[in-house]
Amino acid sequence: MRKLEKEINLCQENLSIKFAEKRAMENIKQKLVEHTRKLEAEIDIYNKVRILLNNSADHGRKQAQSQIELLVTKALQYIFDENHYFKIEFQEKSNRIEAEFYVCSMHHGVEIKTKPEDSRGGGVVDIVSLALRIALMETYRPKLQGPIILDEPAKHVSEEYIARVALFLKSVNTNFNRQIIMVTHNSHLMESADEGYRVEIKNGITWVNKSH
Repeated sequence: MRKLEKEINLCQENLSIKFAEKRAMENIKQKLVEHTRKLEAEIDIYNKVRILLNNSADHGRKQAQSQIELLVTKALQYIFDENHYFKIEFQEKSNRIEAEFYVCSMHHGVEIKTKPEDSRGGGVVDIVSLALRIALMETYRPKLQGPIILDEPAKHVSEEYIARVALFLKSVNTNFNRQIIMVTHNSHLMESADEGYRVEIKNGITWVNKSH
């Protein structure tokens, strides 16, 4: 009888371990799904900017290139440091012009050039993606009207820089006369808004309260 009880206890322990492993794997899976969605959204923005540049005439392309590079560079320098700058390079592939994006910096007189999605930290990728969204709305012709809608912008930007992201968004709102509607869990970004609403789910019911 004792032997049977021991075996049962052992099976229960093994089952508990397996359940814990299953929950851990499900959490990892969920994080990977969220990361994949984020990358797909960023790729979509890059592709839209490429299409805008590729479909422009040479003169218009150079103007759009200059405006986009300037806006993204200002965002990088404002939020991180003055050593970063954004560059768009055109290459002819299969009888068509394609645009490639790079985040660059100077080190001892040597230019270090990397693709934002490959070699830079998540914070830099977030800011490039954010600035490209804004640049796309401002440079596209005919001009795209309406507010800028952001879902968890600068999610991977560290707390050290997040306050600067809030100030950058404020300057975009002022300089381009664009309303910004933002969903965020970050307190710095939330408090920087002119109006804030807190959305909570309690007992299956969604509650929306004005926070400020």
